[in-house]
Amino acid sequence: MSHPFLDLLDRRVAILDGAMGTSIHRYDPADADWGGKDFMNLCDVVALTHPEWIRDIHRGFLAVGCDAVETNTFNGSRLVLGEFGLADRCYELSRLNARLAREVADEFTTPDRPRFVIGSVGPGTKQPSILDPSIACDFNTLYDAYKPHLRGLIEGGVDVVLIETCFDVLQSKCVVICALDAMRELGVRLPLMVQVTILDNGAMLAGSDMATAITTLEAFSEIDVIGMNCALGPATCSVTSSS
Repeated sequence: MSHPFLDLLDRRVAILDGAMGTSIHRYDPADADWGGKDFMNLCDVVALTHPEWIRDIHRGFLAVGCDAVETNTFNGSRLVLGEFGLADRCYELSRLNARLAREVADEFTTPDRPRFVIGSVGPGTKQPSILDPSIACDFNTLYDAYKPHLRGLIEGGVDVVLIETCFDVLQSKCVVICALDAMRELGVRLPLMVQVTILDNGAMLAGSDMATAITTLEAFSEIDVIGMNCALGPATCSVTSSS
């Protein structure tokens, strides 16, 4: 597909932002700043209590030259938010955090230097390939948990969808399908990136090695970039790929 973000990747390396959680903790947040003690370290909800913090964090990364910022939505699926009693606010939080990032990216965008918003979709706490009852989740339940998350990101104005830190290739497949369905429902086509996590045994947590992960994901022609994050890096993996 043709898209300004992919055009940038064709020309040079794109620089994204740093860790959202670390940046929030620099404000030394108290319980009330999280919205209550029960929400401590749930970064997504800081958009409700301190949207100015989230804007300033994005602004700081763009001011030093980053090309893109990720939305504050790593925990944004209904399943994760449901652990905090916030499942029904999944769409709201995703859309709000996308809008905050969009506002700041637009401040820095110029005709010669566009800035982009990357919709962050984290791995969640439930995985379809892991049989431990505390983690296991069937495919359809997982899909339903991500749909309002993805719709909120897209309707909030993200430029790109990033499915990141995947440690179960079946989970990543589920979210890719969900993302593509959400785009079709909303009549848009955004660049799609997927990043897997490889452990020190050379495989994802659920057992797939890098070659298996790439083979599985490359079956989706709509995925524009395949990569790794929170992993060992390409030097210690036998196969890496990007498309």
